[in-house]
Amino acid sequence: MTPDTIILVFTVLLGTIVGSFLNVVILRLPREGDSLVFPASHCPVCMAELHWYENIPVLSYLFLRGKCGHCKAKISMQYPLVELAMAALSGCLFLKFGLTSAFGGYFLFTSALLVVIMIDLYHYIIPDSIDLPGAVLGILFSFINPVVSWQSSLLGVVCGGGILWLVAWIYALLRNKEGMGGGDIKLLAMIGAWLGWECLPFVIFFSAFTGAIIGITTLYILKKDHSTQIPFGPFLSGAALIYMFFSEHIDYFLQLYLSGQWP
Repeated sequence: MTPDTIILVFTVLLGTIVGSFLNVVILRLPREGDSLVFPASHCPVCMAELHWYENIPVLSYLFLRGKCGHCKAKISMQYPLVELAMAALSGCLFLKFGLTSAFGGYFLFTSALLVVIMIDLYHYIIPDSIDLPGAVLGILFSFINPVVSWQSSLLGVVCGGGILWLVAWIYALLRNKEGMGGGDIKLLAMIGAWLGWECLPFVIFFSAFTGAIIGITTLYILKKDHSTQIPFGPFLSGAALIYMFFSEHIDYFLQLYLSGQWP
């Protein structure tokens, strides 16, 4: 195997290990007062502490056939899916950025977005302990970031948070009720910090478009009314990941469209 292939394998393995820890974060962070370190990993049903061989990412789930080795309770598919998702994202980050500072920074950013997606899906919240420090780290990282300048990062925070705050304010003014949580506003500010203000048109449009399509489809299938809450964080995070990997292509086609050369 070539050196790059070996490094790619290691980055994928790193992704599975970090994905295993992200599962702990997803489970414990929304619980006020819970530690991310203590107690050790255990079955949430029988509370039995897991052996080391029950903590191997992905493989343990397959070996145990999706059941606790102690009480035989069913293990959520979330665990291997998050581990596999982080493994795939880690490998893609290496293929895009190589073993550079950009890889390290965006590895942290990607991990944060994956946690946001899962917590918002489960609890309809985006913890301030993720998006606020994430925005600050994004600005600090921009001083060594070879992809995004500090000016673009700072403007991304201001415009990202400001645009969604304005949308939420107008919606509340017209409908007399909250239509977008503060977590979404702070999340877009964090995204702007890491990807720069240039990402905002795509992230806002694509997340709104996909959110509307999936939201309407879900409401129709479940036969719910329009007051049913649909988490927006996963759509913002998904759009941010797409832009991070395909920004050159997105910006190219956007410039063609704005110049009237496409379609």
